[in-house]
Amino acid sequence: MAEVQGVSEATVRRIWKRHNLKPHLTETFKLSRDKRFVEKLHDIVGLYLNPPDRALVLCVDEKSQIQALDRTQPGLPLKKGRCGTMTHDYKRNGTTTLFAALSMLDGHVIGDCMPRHRHQEFIRFLKKIDAETPAELDLHLIVDNYSTHKHARVKSWLARHPRFHLHFTPTSSSWLNLVERWFRDLTDKRIRRGSFESVPELIATVEDYMVQSNQKPHVFVWTASADRILAKIAKCKEALDALH
Repeated sequence: MAEVQGVSEATVRRIWKRHNLKPHLTETFKLSRDKRFVEKLHDIVGLYLNPPDRALVLCVDEKSQIQALDRTQPGLPLKKGRCGTMTHDYKRNGTTTLFAALSMLDGHVIGDCMPRHRHQEFIRFLKKIDAETPAELDLHLIVDNYSTHKHARVKSWLARHPRFHLHFTPTSSSWLNLVERWFRDLTDKRIRRGSFESVPELIATVEDYMVQSNQKPHVFVWTASADRILAKIAKCKEALDALH
């Protein structure tokens, strides 16, 4: 850029700094093309802001393909003047899938690690939710559009258990499911910096985190209204249209 404009590199850097420009950084985004986006948005946000009486709202999803990565050399611990370090290379020792249901009432998490995430495993997890929640309450589950959640056998199971109600987020809108926020904490606090020699060791770490999380659960509070979200999306679309 400096060569094309006939100025020094220092001048370019000063201009970037003055206008807070960071061309080396990028952020990703994707607008949902779901034809029922507005309807689904109002449904999900309505559950967050005005949950039904005598019911539990559960944010449900799978964190699939969690890898048991073992670093090739021991990492160095955090010390004064130096951050913790670990090798960039690793050995893969298998994967697991975490099924999790985050209660919007008290932040409690129901979870189970399974080797796969087919409809069979999802039904097994639904049975676990059924067993670990008060039988007199209806259950409103917020889920994404993964085909497993819409499988014929899942629909058949749900028909036999009428207290379960599935609410689907719009496509490309995982940010609407608050269990993703809990997944982020799990990754940051336990998985990313971990070193696991086997899948059972990885599962034990995940289960230990769930136990500690449920001892002092954090309630995630949704505050944005549907109208506020739609206004931001409209502004984004306007900016995109201006580029064409």
